[in-house]
Amino acid sequence: MTIPSTLPLLVISQQVETLLVQRNLRGMQDVKHSLRSGYYLRAAKQLMHCSGTIIIGTGFPVAGTFETDGPVGAIALYNVLKSLNKNPIIVCGEPLYGALKGDFQCYQLPLNNIADAESQAKKALEKLTPDIILSIERPGLSEQNGYYNMRGENISKNCASFDFFMKLATCPTIAIGDGGNEIGMGNIPEAIRQLDITPSTTQCDELLIADVSNWAAYGLISFLSIWHNRNFLSEIAPKEILTYLSSLGSVDGVTRLNELTEDGLCFTCGEQLIAQLESVCGFNELGINRE
Repeated sequence: MTIPSTLPLLVISQQVETLLVQRNLRGMQDVKHSLRSGYYLRAAKQLMHCSGTIIIGTGFPVAGTFETDGPVGAIALYNVLKSLNKNPIIVCGEPLYGALKGDFQCYQLPLNNIADAESQAKKALEKLTPDIILSIERPGLSEQNGYYNMRGENISKNCASFDFFMKLATCPTIAIGDGGNEIGMGNIPEAIRQLDITPSTTQCDELLIADVSNWAAYGLISFLSIWHNRNFLSEIAPKEILTYLSSLGSVDGVTRLNELTEDGLCFTCGEQLIAQLESVCGFNELGINRE
């Protein structure tokens, strides 16, 4: 049996936070200073202690379909949470909802619903009664009350709204992003102003950043692995998940091609990142982890 690191958890979180922005693909390393360190640890604790429903909102519309960044991490996290007997629900719009609903517990967001988004979110929250809401690579509303992609294109007509799940929540909210136009980036408006992006203004309780949003899910899984003394990281199969999504019509958000990549990076980059997280967490070392 492998035993996790003896390092204090805050130190591990700080190492994870540095590792996850090492490529600085879209400026996340440059805005990291605006977040209080330990954010992966704090968010993971919320998931660890949650006994009720965990909503995972994901899905970014690209080229008439959905991009690979977001769903890969959502699926990886969903599977780990299910194995821990928790109750995750993936919340997304079409076409991602139709692609996933046969294999995962899902809830559908209507498209182009900005005007009705608040009332629809209220009804959904009353039905789902979440204990935690997590957003991973969801477009966030801008100051112009619309949704914009990394190219500055207005994608509002093809985009379901998840923002009011966060705004109306009475439970903790966690958001993951990698570029500045995602839900949660409203937490650091001054920092993301320097980025070449139409920024999101939607806030959350705990913002997590990464070079690729999928990889932030792996950061959370790192701590669930430590606490359960089970290397869930080794059970993540990026290529397998990407192959599954590709068969359902996904595209890379950068290249807009149906291929086994995420944000222009080969699936092997995700595999390498997972191996680095395993090393940070000490799953190849002997010792006893400290709380």
